[in-house]
Amino acid sequence: MDRARATLARRLRGLVGSGELDLARPPGDNGLFGPTTPAWRVHGDFSAMMIGGISALLLQMLHPGALAGVWDHSNWRQDRLSRLRRTAQFIAVTTYGPTDAAERAIAHVRMIHDRVHGTLPDGTHYNANDPALLTWVHVAETDSFLRGYLRYRDAGMSGDDQDRYIAEVAIVAERLGARDVPRSRADIAAYYRGVRPDLRCDHRTREVADALLAPGDDRAEAAGLAMAGAAALDLLPDWAAALHGRTPAPIARPAIRAGAAGMSRVLRWALRGA
Repeated sequence: MDRARATLARRLRGLVGSGELDLARPPGDNGLFGPTTPAWRVHGDFSAMMIGGISALLLQMLHPGALAGVWDHSNWRQDRLSRLRRTAQFIAVTTYGPTDAAERAIAHVRMIHDRVHGTLPDGTHYNANDPALLTWVHVAETDSFLRGYLRYRDAGMSGDDQDRYIAEVAIVAERLGARDVPRSRADIAAYYRGVRPDLRCDHRTREVADALLAPGDDRAEAAGLAMAGAAALDLLPDWAAALHGRTPAPIARPAIRAGAAGMSRVLRWALRGA
């Protein structure tokens, strides 16, 4: 049993690249947040973050600028999980790593963003360092991570702690260059109302989503990712799922959530103490 548990833990960490990170902090350095913060709690649940991370990618790609950055500047066709892996590593370092490592990670992302720019199909210029685009990417992630945590880890998290989480992680977005970053659930709801007219789904969105949700060659990994993908679609705001044209049938939702909850228990068992 211990051997099976260790094998599963190793594969899970390999999936998101967390085994490659050194998160050791010197005495007295709690990093950007600290162990008593909601950010540590929310980001510490592997399954909720995996489901939330896939949901965040599906949400982000509804913005033409975010989609163009992926379409033009990433290898999403060959490595569908590369962006999920990079996001997971960035979140791990900025949440749990020492302050200097978090700051280096933020500076590294800003440097990468300097090279991510181009033109949309309609001729509009886009730039990954655009503060408004950075805010969209951040809000989609933050909202999705929190939704995943509430559904698959702790539905009883207080409203105050939910708002504390949103306010805490806004610090990272601002250091990346985002502006007017939401700091509460009410702020996020208002932000969505303002940005929704800019969102759309076209053939490029569908291709990237298909690649993200496609089954892999490894049967065990494919089964887990298929479950996580279904749960990620179910986690989307209703308007976002409708834009994708992938709204789960009401009759299917209980089975999706039960399956994802069961998968989450297995993943926590595997990673406990690993």
